[in-house]
Amino acid sequence: MAAGETTHPGSTSHHGGPGTAVAVPSEELPVGAVVTASGRVSAAEVYREESRADQPFSPVQLTRLDEALTLASRESGLLFSVYIGDLGEDPTARVAELHDQLDGSSEAVLVAVSPGQRIVEVLSGAEARMRLPDRGAKLAVMSMVASFRESDLLGGLLSGLRMLADQAGGRRRTQ
Repeated sequence: MAAGETTHPGSTSHHGGPGTAVAVPSEELPVGAVVTASGRVSAAEVYREESRADQPFSPVQLTRLDEALTLASRESGLLFSVYIGDLGEDPTARVAELHDQLDGSSEAVLVAVSPGQRIVEVLSGAEARMRLPDRGAKLAVMSMVASFRESDLLGGLLSGLRMLADQAGGRRRTQ
C-alpha cells in the first residue's frame, strides 16, 4: 500500500501512488462516520462519562491508597504497586506479565486483586523476595481477604500494604 492511500475493507485498491484514494460508498460506513475531503474516514463516538458505580474508589479513597503506596515504598525501599481488575483466563501468568511491566521489577511488589474472580495475588521481584518472605506475603493476603469478605476493599489493601512493608523491613542502608 502506498503512503497516504486510503482503503476500506472489501474494496479494491488502485495503486496509483501516494495520495490515491478509494471511493467508499456511504452505505458501507458505520453510523456517525463520514469520508473527509482528504479521503480519510472520520467517525464520531458518543461520549459516555463513567458513573461513580464504575469506579471502585472515591477520590478521597484513591488519595489514601496513593499515600499508603508511597509510604510503604518509602519506608521499605521497595516499589509497591496495586492492580485491581480482571486477571483473565490464567491469573498467575497475567500477574507475572503486569509485574514485569513495572520499572525496577526486581525490587517491586505487586498486589493484584480481581474481585470478580475472587483472586488475590502478591508477586515480588527477585530482590524484593529476599526481604519479603512468602510467609509474610501469605499473612498479608489472609488479612486482605478477611477485609474483602466484609466488602472493605480499601481497608484490606491499606492493611495489606502496611503488613507487607513491615515484613520487608526498613530501607537498606548503603555504605
